[in-house]
Amino acid sequence: MDTRYGVGFHFGEAARMLEGWGAGGERSKAMGDGPKRPATYEDLLALPEHVVGQIVDGELIVMPRPASPHGRATSRLGGELYGPFERGRGGPGGWFFHDEPELHFRKDVLVPDLAGWRRERMPEIPDVPYFTLAPDWVCEVLSPSTASLDRVRKKRIYAREGVGHVWLVDPKARTLEVFRRDGERWVELGTYSGDERVRAEPFEALELVLSDLWLTSEAKPETR
Repeated sequence: MDTRYGVGFHFGEAARMLEGWGAGGERSKAMGDGPKRPATYEDLLALPEHVVGQIVDGELIVMPRPASPHGRATSRLGGELYGPFERGRGGPGGWFFHDEPELHFRKDVLVPDLAGWRRERMPEIPDVPYFTLAPDWVCEVLSPSTASLDRVRKKRIYAREGVGHVWLVDPKARTLEVFRRDGERWVELGTYSGDERVRAEPFEALELVLSDLWLTSEAKPETR
C-alpha cells in the first residue's frame, strides 16, 4: 500500500495494468496504443510505488526512482540549505523546504526534487497531500532520462506559475545552473562545476561547496 498522496492505495491491479511499460524512458504512457486522452489525477494514483509520475501538458510521464548519484545530490543539497535557511542556524532563516513535493498547477502535476517557499508567502507547511501554492525556488536534479523534460517543459510551467528561481543540478556532469525568472522568461545567472564554491541566488548567504553534492568512490586502502 502506498500513502504518498495522503490516502492508502493497493497497487496489485495497477501493477498488472502497467506490465510491458518502458520504465527506463523519459515518457512511458499509460494510455495504451489508441487515441490519447489527457491524463488525470486518477492515472497518477493508479501508479505503483516504485515509479514517479507527473502530468505535463496533459501527458502522463512515468519514470523509475532515481539512481544513487541523483539521490546523493538531492539529499546533500537539502541538508546544506536546511540549517541556515529553515532553522536559522548560521543563516537568515525564513524558508520552508520540501523533498519531492507534488505541485498542482491547473492541469499539470509536477514533482521537483526539492522546493522552497518563503515564510512570508507560506507561514507554515500545511497538512495536505499536494501543494497549489507555487514555490519560490525549485531544484531539479537531472538524470539522462529527465534532462530534456526538466530543462524545457517543466521550466516553462514554473515560469508561468511564478516560481522565482530554478536550479538545475547535473550529478553526472557535476554542474549547477542557476536561473532567475524575469516575467515569463528565465535569465541564467551562472553555471558552476566541479568543486567550485558558489554563492547562488536566492541562497547567496551560504557558500555552497559543489563537491559536497557529488558521489565519489570510496578510497581504496593503501597496499604495502
